[in-house]
Amino acid sequence: MKIIVAGLPKTGTKTLNAALTMLGYNVYDWMENFGYLGDDWAKQYREGFRVEDLKRMFHNVDVSMDNPIDFCWEEILEAFPNAKVILNTRDDDRWYKSIVNQVDQLNNDIGYRIVRTITYSGIKAHYHMAIVARHLAKIWTWPWSTVTLFNEEAVMRVKRIHERNVKLVAPKDQLLVYEVSQGWGPLCDFLGVAIPDVPFPHKNKGGNVMDLHRKENPVMQRMEREFKITVACMFPLLLFLFYLLYKCLFV
Repeated sequence: MKIIVAGLPKTGTKTLNAALTMLGYNVYDWMENFGYLGDDWAKQYREGFRVEDLKRMFHNVDVSMDNPIDFCWEEILEAFPNAKVILNTRDDDRWYKSIVNQVDQLNNDIGYRIVRTITYSGIKAHYHMAIVARHLAKIWTWPWSTVTLFNEEAVMRVKRIHERNVKLVAPKDQLLVYEVSQGWGPLCDFLGVAIPDVPFPHKNKGGNVMDLHRKENPVMQRMEREFKITVACMFPLLLFLFYLLYKCLFV
C-alpha cells in the first residue's frame, strides 16, 4: 500500500481515482473493496481490524480510497506505516449539496436498485455498504429501497470531525490536504512523480457515479451480467407458471 485516501465520499474521490490511475497506481475504490474484498471486510467488522489481515488484503494494491477506507484509514496506516495519506476535501456547502444530489441519483436509479436486490454480487455489496454506513457515524443508511440522509447539521458535523482527526493523527510529513480543483501540481509534488502531459481528469460530475461504473467498473459489470442471467433463468419459469395459471382458470 503506497497511498491511503482518507477523505469522505463526494470530496472528489472519483476524480482522484482517475488521476492516480493515470499516474500508474493500482486503485481500490469502494466498488473494488466490496466486489473483491467483501468477505474480508465482513470478517474485519465482526472480529475487529487485524494488521495481518489488512496486509494480506492490500499486499498488491497501491491505493485504497472511499468507503470503507475513510472510517478505518488509521488501521490501514498501522498495517502500512510508510504509506502516504491524502485527505481530499471540499467546501462544506458544496460537499453537502453534492451528497444530496448523489442520494437523489441513487434513489432514482431503478436499474441499480433492482440489480443490487436480485443478484448475488449486488446483495453482497448492499450488505457491506449497510455495515459501513452504520460505522461511518451514521451519516446515512442503505435500506433495500432508498437511501435515507440525515439532517444537514449532523452530516456536516461528521465531515468536520473526520477531517480534523485526520489532520491531527496522520504524520505531517506523510499527509497532503488536497482539493481536486488544485490539479496535478500539489498531487504530483507530494507523490514525487512527474506531472503528466494530459489534462487533469474530472469524473462523476453531477453525481452520475453509477453511469460511470456501468461503463468502466468490472464489479458493476459483473452485477449487470448476473442480472441478465437471472432474468434469463426466471423467464422460462414465469412462462410455466402462467401456463399453469391458464390451465387452472380456462381449461
